[in-house]
Amino acid sequence: MNRLAKRLLISAPIAVLAACSGSGNSPDPVGTAPPPTPVECTGQCANAGTFLTVADVQKIIAQAVNEAGAQNAPATIAVVDRVGNVLGVYRMNGARTQVTISSGRGVQGGLEGVSIIPSELAAISKAVTGAFLSSEGNAFSTRTASQIVQEHFNPGESGGPSGPLFGVQFSQLLCSDLINLPAPVLAGVLPPGAATTIGPKTSPLGLSADPGGFPLYKNGTPVGGIGVAADDTYGLDRNISDFDRNADEYIAWAGTFGFSAPQDRRGDRITADGKTFRFTDVEFSDLGRDPSTAPGFSGLTGGSLLSLFAFTNGATIVPGTAFGTAASGIAPATTEYAGLDAFVLVDDQGQPRYAPRSSGVAQGLTTAEVRRIVQEALTVANRARAQIRRPTNSQARVSITVVDTSGTVLALARTRDAPIFGLDVALQKARTASFMSLSTAAQQLSALPPVVYLSPTGAAQPGFSIATAYVAPTRSFFGRTDFLGGDGAPASASGPFAISARAVGNIARPFFPDGLDGTNNGPFSKPFPAWSPFTDGLQLDLAYNQITQILTAYLTANANPILELRPEGTNLGCTRLASVKNGIQIFPGGVPIYRGDVLIGAIGVSGDGVDQDDMIAFLGLHNAATALNSGFGNAPPGIRADLLVPDNTRLRYVQCPQAPFLNSTEQNVCEGK
Repeated sequence: MNRLAKRLLISAPIAVLAACSGSGNSPDPVGTAPPPTPVECTGQCANAGTFLTVADVQKIIAQAVNEAGAQNAPATIAVVDRVGNVLGVYRMNGARTQVTISSGRGVQGGLEGVSIIPSELAAISKAVTGAFLSSEGNAFSTRTASQIVQEHFNPGESGGPSGPLFGVQFSQLLCSDLINLPAPVLAGVLPPGAATTIGPKTSPLGLSADPGGFPLYKNGTPVGGIGVAADDTYGLDRNISDFDRNADEYIAWAGTFGFSAPQDRRGDRITADGKTFRFTDVEFSDLGRDPSTAPGFSGLTGGSLLSLFAFTNGATIVPGTAFGTAASGIAPATTEYAGLDAFVLVDDQGQPRYAPRSSGVAQGLTTAEVRRIVQEALTVANRARAQIRRPTNSQARVSITVVDTSGTVLALARTRDAPIFGLDVALQKARTASFMSLSTAAQQLSALPPVVYLSPTGAAQPGFSIATAYVAPTRSFFGRTDFLGGDGAPASASGPFAISARAVGNIARPFFPDGLDGTNNGPFSKPFPAWSPFTDGLQLDLAYNQITQILTAYLTANANPILELRPEGTNLGCTRLASVKNGIQIFPGGVPIYRGDVLIGAIGVSGDGVDQDDMIAFLGLHNAATALNSGFGNAPPGIRADLLVPDNTRLRYVQCPQAPFLNSTEQNVCEGK
């Protein structure tokens, strides 16, 4: 057994399963009386003194336990920091140890109905979701996530398009090569003194849509998240026209008292497509007990901290990491992107993980080309008007990734205060656009082993092939046997079409065209009667075997199945496809890169509105190509996916926002490029 495997086992001795309001490390008093002066943080408030202390985590848990008692709902409560480090997990006596995944639609297959999910993994996933979706400009909860991943936006509004972040739930997985191992595991891998807290960390079930997860704030800046699992279902909210009395949400909301999001940054103050996001169905005045009078953590007697395989180093509470410092894994760029206010991912020694590098593929990008593409994309982002941030007329905050056709990361950078989820998602988008534009995409998909679903009790079901379920129907849908490349195409050849992340999303919806009830599904999606956000089609099915492999590893406290998927081990990733190791993504923000008519990679962007993501990727690449004039650039117009018109409906390649720039009247900035 290698060192990492030993560390995984050791970590489970018990359970196998300037404009800121201040610079100190004190809680945000939002939600108390009288209301505080509004905090006007716009990305500059995070500092080395702002993080969750052990006392903070204890207080948050104690407040949640107090409300769980009022609700007569014993719960599992998790707290994480902003980059996903698990700071403490507490289980009350009598709390459920497992939950069942269910959308409430009666759908079978995929993750629907699986009832062996440890409740602590559900709670951690909710906490990470609240932390990863939020920033100094927006606070989103798991209830917000539920609203934006369903078949209509808003859910239940027939004829409306799908949620703007449709598919984001299958990101941040432990099998992603971008995601770092949990801190207790890294401690057994890295040399003494190395930073084991470097993020981003995993959300074990992906991003959660189940109410009961909120971000935590101090001094106007997010410092983490809280997640609660009390009821028996890990689901979503299909009806947002009412106000639920959800025990998970009541308990989690009580935990945020003194650490809640600034009122002006909550999702219910932010609109998209003229619709307001949901943040919470409960306010402090609705709670069963006053959280300000909750007993201290030391007085809790009806439960205990959990020692979890891989996620905690014993039954203990640890402090969070200050975001934006090297210990968090995200730090200011010091050399590559001067003057652009950029941040990069750093390793345990504080060195950039993804500094610009040249590609090893034929006619690939040079280091100078990669650097210029990211610089130009950052420049576009810094000019762009954000979609989902307060105050209005804020600049976009995004993550940017460039890859080559092998899926190798050639560079990754982010603007200040971009939400954490965009790191893994930007890489997914770039790899998706590159992979789907390859000549060998169909061959690689068809060579994968069968997908084996689990029964509700965890038993293996009969497998099915990706080729039968998706490759053949997609070719039939387009009436082309060469879609996704011909069966005998050489490995070095570009595919017949340049396929963007938006175009992939067009055909990965349960209705085609998107949102029109009663129509057939896109070929990358399941038909609507068999569809839900927990069984959405090709996206999940590519990762399904690996997700269940990780679940089995956790349930049995066996490190080896995890190591097989991780870069520290065999590195098979989330799909067993080398060029899309962290899974595909099916909402906009990724375009392929060509040198002439030769596919050489892709750029992906994620963080602050999907049309903004499209524009920053497409226009950043165009501007870099124009500046260097060395032969690379966007796909030739004659092969772009918007030439395809299946079922009399044209696919979209990119869609750029109206009046996209701050302090500018420019329009139609992507046309003719």
